[in-house]
Amino acid sequence: MNSILRRYSNTHAQFLVSLTYYMGMTERPDICPPDPDDDRWREAHLGRLLGHAMRRFDERVLVLMAHDAQVPLALSNLAARAQVTAAHIHITRHLPLPGARLTELAAAAGMSKQAMGDLVDQCEAWGLVSRAPDPRDARARLVRFTPAGRDWLAGFQRAVAQAEAEFHAAVGDAVATVVRLGLEAYST
Repeated sequence: MNSILRRYSNTHAQFLVSLTYYMGMTERPDICPPDPDDDRWREAHLGRLLGHAMRRFDERVLVLMAHDAQVPLALSNLAARAQVTAAHIHITRHLPLPGARLTELAAAAGMSKQAMGDLVDQCEAWGLVSRAPDPRDARARLVRFTPAGRDWLAGFQRAVAQAEAEFHAAVGDAVATVVRLGLEAYST
């Protein structure tokens, strides 16, 4: 454990020590009360680090997709020109294969219906998704992946797998496993 901790800053080392304690891997760490005059915590608290990590991960996924020859050319060109953003990944992450109503998609992504509607409009113009009548309710419409959108989704899956492999290589398998288990436990 000490060799792992030496590779990280003091704040990151404290996080790893705390994490290993809470997972039952070490004895309880000595945690000092915060210094009211030290505002470095605003830069290094867990929420901020998770946000930075997610942005970095999403950016890497988009770069990988931009260079994936199996992603439809027009869509990879959009990603390469940074016109596809992390916001567009919400559709990729949250749209079920059978489709979903706009309100369901917005709720799954934690976005307003209007913001999701704007994303769907853009993705529809790019050929990623289409709208079709909902067989359960003729007044409603379902958002579904198009064949090009399914190719995009397959590219997203490959890019996520590659980005995860790069994360493992960067921090080591032990840390990557602990982070994944910790995040899974925390998010459920």
